[in-house]
Amino acid sequence: VLHQGCIKNHILLTGCTHNKTLSNGEQDAVRCNTRAELVKRGCKENEIISPKNKRNIAKDDPLSASQNGQVVQMRPQKIDLDLRPGLPVSFNVSFKAAEGHPVDLYYLMDLSYSMKDDLANVQVLGTDLFAALRKITNHARIGFGAFVDKTVLPYTNTNKKKLKKPCDENDQQCQPAFGYRHVLSLTPNKNDFEAEVKKQFISGNLDSPEGSLDAMMQAAVCEDKIGWNSNSTRLIVLTTDAGFHMAGDGKLAGILEPNDEKCYMENNLYVKSTEMDYPSVGQLAMQLEKNRIQTIFAVTQNVESVYKELSKMIPKSEVGVLSSDSKNVVQLIERAYNVIFEITVTADTCMENKFFTISPRGIKDTLTVTINTTCKCQCDTAGPIIDPHPHCNMSGSISCGICSCKDGHVGQFCNCKIGNKQEHTLRASCQKDNGTECEGRGDCVCGRCECHNTDSGSQYYGPYCECDDDHCEKFQNQQCGGKGRCKCGKCECNSGFEGSACQCKTSDEACRTVNNSVCNGRGICKCNQCECKGGYQRPHCLECPGCTDPCQTKVNCIECLGFESGPFKKNCSEACKTISSTIVKEAFTLSPKECKQKDSEGCWMTFKLVQLVGEDNYKAEIMIKRGRMLMK
Repeated sequence: VLHQGCIKNHILLTGCTHNKTLSNGEQDAVRCNTRAELVKRGCKENEIISPKNKRNIAKDDPLSASQNGQVVQMRPQKIDLDLRPGLPVSFNVSFKAAEGHPVDLYYLMDLSYSMKDDLANVQVLGTDLFAALRKITNHARIGFGAFVDKTVLPYTNTNKKKLKKPCDENDQQCQPAFGYRHVLSLTPNKNDFEAEVKKQFISGNLDSPEGSLDAMMQAAVCEDKIGWNSNSTRLIVLTTDAGFHMAGDGKLAGILEPNDEKCYMENNLYVKSTEMDYPSVGQLAMQLEKNRIQTIFAVTQNVESVYKELSKMIPKSEVGVLSSDSKNVVQLIERAYNVIFEITVTADTCMENKFFTISPRGIKDTLTVTINTTCKCQCDTAGPIIDPHPHCNMSGSISCGICSCKDGHVGQFCNCKIGNKQEHTLRASCQKDNGTECEGRGDCVCGRCECHNTDSGSQYYGPYCECDDDHCEKFQNQQCGGKGRCKCGKCECNSGFEGSACQCKTSDEACRTVNNSVCNGRGICKCNQCECKGGYQRPHCLECPGCTDPCQTKVNCIECLGFESGPFKKNCSEACKTISSTIVKEAFTLSPKECKQKDSEGCWMTFKLVQLVGEDNYKAEIMIKRGRMLMK
């Protein structure tokens, strides 16, 4: 007999359609499991329902310079996906920039002293980059800028002589210290670029990290100064051999003003370098994205890992190791114009005819992805229809493996005759306090709950399946601390142990007082600790700061016990049986504070009270003499 299988999101369980995988107490949903578990339980391979993702490429025009008069820079253009929720699907998207598309490349060079040995390679790299761009497009322009660091302590030696020549004394070609300098605006003239690069000399600073982020921020936001083309693909290539300062580092120099992401270039120098903090990585990433700038970090091998981590936080950035022939950095640019992206799509929920588009920034080409999901099993209805069916106790027929019962019969297998009763009446008797039927842990069969099995294989129980023995409080990661058994959600502890999770040895040693009572009779000992009643406090329930002073509450008893007068005069022995009293003539022997209260006749009584073991158990000493308050 075939039953409808089931599909579960995210866990990617499969469904077995054969009813023999169920045993007494197991809910219908246990047919959902991994393929290996279902086979282990006796489900045949051909009875396992496990739908796969389906992908249909609906439109896939080839990349070309012209397709029906239109440039095709991305393929495919339309994909239809039929997904199983939780199961990812991947596909490739190819992109190739159209020939002739304008490209602007701004070359940012680290001129700190540590770059002295790499300067020759860096100068060659700029020329090679320009040559690589010319292979891609005839509309290439290249610009140039340089950076070191903020010219204040502790980043740079501020001695006037050192500011002018921050390099070693033996270095004749050394330019003054600076933060960021814009050297050459974007130009298509190769000779101008090569000339400016070859003019560059090393400068210097004190610490290892450089002002790279300062330079990149200004190069990104100073659009007019750099000369960025509004329609071009924009690239910044940064060459360095060191790490970078970022937001917060400026405090070392007393620079507290945060970077405001604005352009401050005068005479081609960044004039706010010593007044404004470095930008954060987030600020820089936002401005690069906003200004459509892609970044290539051409760095020495010692800082490659540092810039790979930075690249993860800056969209559309790449990292290449600076080498003598510079081919690897040039290849990064070439790959940017002929790339293949892998797209992974996962549907978290069921959906129909939803779509999204993918489009490179600044490019009209788009890929439309339409998504539908497979959230229901296609049940097998092949074979003759038997009505009535033995599986349904001859009281119903099979539809997709589920019994469809005749009038007067209900239940999973139509095994309950309800006669003239209404089905909802039977179901109401399976609901505790009008709540969920069988607490969601069983099936209501003929007005009684038949409980499911728990995940561990035991069974829920109780009139409404409200109990199980798998979910009690844990101690040290063991249910009932390993010192008891779970019974309907509560721990029943072994002899010698107590507590909600059987976490304590049975003992009252710490609860005993100097008078050998337990918690002074004003609490109970649990887990060798007093749980006090009322407002009494631990450790031994001796004091009650919030309780009413007994000097006031016991005044009527003191009057009748000491002077045979007052409201309790006629039944003093019964009303005041919790107080044992002694009359004193001259001095008290008890140590507590002295109480003075008026009696019913307006006379002042003097007495002392000591609370004994228990909540209402006192010993009193009463001064035999009473006095009246003198009236003025």
